[in-house]
Amino acid sequence: MTAVLFDFSGTLFRIESCETWLRTVLAEARVRLSEEELAGTARALAQAGAQPGGAAPLVVPEELVGVWEVRDQTPELHRAAYTGLSRRVPLPAPELHDALYERHMTPAAWRPYPDAAEVLRALKERGIAVGVVSNIGWDPRPVFREHGLDPYVDTYVLSYRHGVRKPDPRLFATACARLGADPARTLMVGDDRRADGGAAALGCAVHFVDHLPVTERPDGLRPVLDLVGRSPRSADRT
Repeated sequence: MTAVLFDFSGTLFRIESCETWLRTVLAEARVRLSEEELAGTARALAQAGAQPGGAAPLVVPEELVGVWEVRDQTPELHRAAYTGLSRRVPLPAPELHDALYERHMTPAAWRPYPDAAEVLRALKERGIAVGVVSNIGWDPRPVFREHGLDPYVDTYVLSYRHGVRKPDPRLFATACARLGADPARTLMVGDDRRADGGAAALGCAVHFVDHLPVTERPDGLRPVLDLVGRSPRSADRT
């Protein structure tokens, strides 16, 4: 392998818990809820799928189905989809829905997985090109910079900048072209078998990790270091 592409959310980074997300926004707005009310509201937001990077909605309301399917193609669609889901849950003040959306785009809302820096640094030292390919409606580069991972990333290919989203092979092709990498010698690492698995159509090897809280996945990325030393046929495509 001469290049590795990584997904962002659920692969290199994980969003804070839904309860922490809500608690932080309420504190900044100086809005108080009882612990019982806060926990119940956080559960409702999680079930609604209102937190970007968090759990998927249990059910997408009919009026949001259209925007949900294309949410990662522009910043406006991304905001509309997630604030639309958030507004299904009553909050003490209407402006809190937008405040929650703004919070999720801050570096403080994200934590890298424990082995992310180690793996990215090792790839850099081996001369392996690294790209980030993400379905997203905003620029995550400040998150990488704040957590010290940006120096290890050679290119970012973000769906909202190209108007298409994974599994469309054009995103993976763009990343390979920017890195000067042959797709047959490129590994895609992600947590979504459908979206990230789209790289296989281009000829990339694919390896999947589990989308878990950072405390529950201390070393899920380390197998990547073994995979880059194998032939393309031996990498995991399942």
